[in-house]
Amino acid sequence: MYQTDMLFSKEDFTVNGFQKGDYENCRFENCDFSSTKVSDSQFTGCEFENCNLSLANLSRTAIRDVRFINCKMLGIRFDTCNTLGFSPEFEHCLMDNCAFYKVNLKKVRFLNCRLHEADFAEANCTQTVFADSDLLNATFEQTNLEKADLRTAIHYLIHPESNQIKGAKFSLSGVYGLLARYGIVVDDLP
Repeated sequence: MYQTDMLFSKEDFTVNGFQKGDYENCRFENCDFSSTKVSDSQFTGCEFENCNLSLANLSRTAIRDVRFINCKMLGIRFDTCNTLGFSPEFEHCLMDNCAFYKVNLKKVRFLNCRLHEADFAEANCTQTVFADSDLLNATFEQTNLEKADLRTAIHYLIHPESNQIKGAKFSLSGVYGLLARYGIVVDDLP
C-alpha cells in the first residue's frame, strides 16, 4: 500500500491494526501506535505529533526525514529499523529505555527529549545534537560522539576512555558527566 500527503488524526492502531506500506509526506496526529506492529513499512518526509508509539515494533521499518514532536516513545528498539537512510528528528519526546545500539545517528537532533536509560552503545553519534535533553542513566559505551553537541544536555555520564569524544561540545556545568567516574570534586567557587 502506498499513501502520500495523507493526514491520520486520532487513529487508534492498537484496535484497528496498522496497514503495512509506504507513507510519504504523511502526518500522524494524536494517534496511538503503542505495542503495535509497524514493521516492514517505510516513512519518508512524515511527521508524528502527539502520538504514542511506546513499545511499537519497528523491525525493518525505514525512517527517512521523519519528525517526531511531543511523542511518547518508551522502549522502542530503533536498532531493529532499516538502516538505509535512517534520519529521524525528535522534539519534546519521552524516549526512556529506547535502544539505539549500533545505530547511525549522525547529525540526528534530540531537542528537549527525555532519554532515561536509553542505549547508545556503539552508536555513531557524530555531530548529533542533544539540546536540552535529559540523559539520566543513558548508556554510552564505544560510542562515537565526535563533534556531538551536549552543551545543554543534563544527567549524562560519559567515560572519555571508552568513547570517542574528539570535538564534542560540553558546557562547564556538564563537565561532571565526564569526570564522575574518577570520584573527584568539581567546584565552581571563584
